[in-house]
Amino acid sequence: MHYSPTILLCLTMLTTASGISLAQESAHTSPVRIGMIGLDTSHAIAFPKIFNNPQAVGDLADFQVVAGYPGGTDIPDSRDRVEGFTQQLREMGLEIVDSIPALIDNVDVILLESVDGRIHWQEAIPVIEAGKPLFIDKPMAGSLADAIAIFDMARQHNVPCFSSSSLRYSAGIEELRNNEQLGEIRGAATWFPCTYQTGTPDMFFYGIHGIEALYALMGAGCKTVVRVQAEDADIITGVWQDGRVGTFRGIRRNKANFGAVAFGSAGIAHTDKGESYEPLCREIGKFFKTGQAPVSAEETIELLAFMEAADESKRLGGAPVALKDVLAKARALANSKN
Repeated sequence: MHYSPTILLCLTMLTTASGISLAQESAHTSPVRIGMIGLDTSHAIAFPKIFNNPQAVGDLADFQVVAGYPGGTDIPDSRDRVEGFTQQLREMGLEIVDSIPALIDNVDVILLESVDGRIHWQEAIPVIEAGKPLFIDKPMAGSLADAIAIFDMARQHNVPCFSSSSLRYSAGIEELRNNEQLGEIRGAATWFPCTYQTGTPDMFFYGIHGIEALYALMGAGCKTVVRVQAEDADIITGVWQDGRVGTFRGIRRNKANFGAVAFGSAGIAHTDKGESYEPLCREIGKFFKTGQAPVSAEETIELLAFMEAADESKRLGGAPVALKDVLAKARALANSKN
């Protein structure tokens, strides 16, 4: 699969000035101050509890979530929760500010948590312009084009930036990845609840968790995607360039939880150990200290292309869709934003 130099160079900032300075700060002065944008998700409550734990050690140590900007949009998951979550955070001791610039002025790094991915592009702009290292919670953006535009802007401003679902770092996925009895992973299947959100590709809101887990097992390199939509579920099958096959089942009705199977050259293994926020927060902490993203821009962009290709396959009645075509279209749209 071909990517432009812009995409391939995104987020290879192992020794960026931002990362180095934050590592030095945490070692010699007060804790690194974290600010949150978007207080309309349960993550906005969970993450401060992890980072602000006085017993935190290792990559979770030397951080303090100090302030938040509520944000919010008209979708029910935002509109119906932002006020309650904001009040909880106020009671936890966070300063609540009325604008993103006011937040940026008082923190060192940013967690962009807004539940509505459609506004991530606009919310990320002032953060990147201010040079603040940035983690963007799932989905990276409301469209593939927006995600590419964010990564492009981050590269241009030399700002560390990455996005990931917590399921990528779940105990079950880590066990499968490190299971030597499997041999080489030749294929995988994951499943997860899959509700939709109006205004974004179907998989962006919740299916992304299971698809991120699929990519954690398979790695990048998907060539084509086919989607079958039934009354109760979506079945999305990707064929990788080396012939491997990965499948995601998005469950929309009946019993729904997480699971994964890895098909190895020497064995097959299954897990149903779901997500935990602490492993992801540990990766975020390491990222804030070093400036190095644990997930490349290339892989995140391909993962989003996988999901947009699934929508296109649905539109075409289940026909195979090449990711390179989806990427080319999104790249043209992203170029018009910068």
